[in-house]
Amino acid sequence: MKQFVTFEGIDGSGKSTVSKQVFDTLRSQDIDVVLTIEPTDTEIGQFVKHCIATDADPFVTTFAFLADRIQHALAIQEHLDKGSIVLCDRYMDSTIAYQAAQLEGQIENPLDWLQELSKPRIPKPELTFLFVIEPKRALQRIQHRDTLIPFEQQQFLEKVHQNYLLLAQEKRFRKIDATQPVQHLVDQCVEDICK
Repeated sequence: MKQFVTFEGIDGSGKSTVSKQVFDTLRSQDIDVVLTIEPTDTEIGQFVKHCIATDADPFVTTFAFLADRIQHALAIQEHLDKGSIVLCDRYMDSTIAYQAAQLEGQIENPLDWLQELSKPRIPKPELTFLFVIEPKRALQRIQHRDTLIPFEQQQFLEKVHQNYLLLAQEKRFRKIDATQPVQHLVDQCVEDICK
């Protein structure tokens, strides 16, 4: 069984819905499982959300995400050390995919730079589910939201989508067709986690 699993994808991909149901499914099987999310609900996580909502300078947002993750990683490691299964809705790959799109044109090779910044001090997932969906379709799913954050624009999400596909060449990734029915996605994730 995989112990540390992350769920990644652009806004509207369904990863949050699926990760919650995967958590519920595993817990119903008496598996010691924890579901966590980034940005966190800590003060640093709240600052990250503020940076996103106010479209702050990309470097400020990037380092806020990294600070939140370093703190979050300590809690994740505690759960892992106790033998719990940890599911995380967004993790390091989100920062890399999104911030590389934001930093495009401001720094050389932002994808590589962000990957280097993310390496120290954080546990690496054993398995990462990437929910793949066309940005236009993903945005159609979230149009009912009261407000859309600055990241939730088609042109921007196209760049993020491409960054995710580049990251997904790593072996730990499982690319999932996010247009499939939710229960099918949940079953697929549970099966892969329990292998």
